[in-house]
Amino acid sequence: MTKLTQKAIKFDWGEKEENAFQLIKQKLCSAPILALPAGSEDFVVYCDASHKGLGAMLMQREKVMGL
Repeated sequence: MTKLTQKAIKFDWGEKEENAFQLIKQKLCSAPILALPAGSEDFVVYCDASHKGLGAMLMQREKVMGL
C-alpha cells in the first residue's frame, strides 16, 4: 500500500493485490472471537473517535473482551 502513495508509481491490479484484497474482505466479514475476562488481570481500553463515529475495544492479555 505504501508504494501506491508515491508519485509516479503505476498501479497494476494483479494476483498479489487480489489475494490481499480477498484476505482483508475475509477478516472484515468474520466475527471477532471474544474471550472471557480473568478477574485478577488488568484491562486495557482502546478508544478512537472522529466527526463521523467512535469506537472502543476492551482487551486483557492481548485478547479482545468486548467491542
